[in-house]
Amino acid sequence: MNRREALFSLGTIAASLAVAPSLSAAELKGVPHETQLSDDHMPKPAVRTGGFLVLTVLERKTLGAVYDRLLPADEYGPSATQAGCLEFIDSQLAGDYGSGKALYLEGPISPENEMKLMGTPQFLATPLVRYRVGLTALQRYAEKNFGKAFVELTNEQIDTLLTQLEAGTISLGSDIDSKGFFELLLQNVREGYLSDPVYGGNRDMAGWKMIGFPGARYDYRPYIDRRGENLSLIPVSLIPAD
Repeated sequence: MNRREALFSLGTIAASLAVAPSLSAAELKGVPHETQLSDDHMPKPAVRTGGFLVLTVLERKTLGAVYDRLLPADEYGPSATQAGCLEFIDSQLAGDYGSGKALYLEGPISPENEMKLMGTPQFLATPLVRYRVGLTALQRYAEKNFGKAFVELTNEQIDTLLTQLEAGTISLGSDIDSKGFFELLLQNVREGYLSDPVYGGNRDMAGWKMIGFPGARYDYRPYIDRRGENLSLIPVSLIPAD
């Protein structure tokens, strides 16, 4: 497993912007006030209570071991846990994302039809429940097959297990889609590493600095015609400045 493979596609997208055709900026005027974003569409900062909201100590240890193999520390940046990905996902699982507010969670379930129409399996469990069940299953699998806790496995053993999860060749139980669980973990660790720090992850904007993303700047018009140039812009977060 490539140490930065989880972020490669996103880095490629960012790099492609340097060779895009030149564009000219235009100012939009006369926008009616009715188009303003309402409060429920504004970014909601991560809940900051000084502790974790839903993940237990064991769940954090197991998930941290997984996340840090998907995005380990190297010369390009910190590991997933060092960048705050656990805090990010804990906050998300404690809110609407964890409860599946935006998901259709009613039956009937038809796996074959869902794969044919959507290309992905259908899950009736909420993301929080999927995390709880999946992390418990990983712990149980490690104890049964290696005789020790998941966090005590070597990096090589965890990598092998994750590779099997990704391929769907390992069974964590009849109620768990192994491949789907891996994809959930990978999606969320990417989000935690590259989302705005206001959501709890991407600590010190390490993910943005790694891929050269300048962040949530108000106005890019001074730079839009400067293609193929290293602008050396310091990333800016949605977190209000002191």
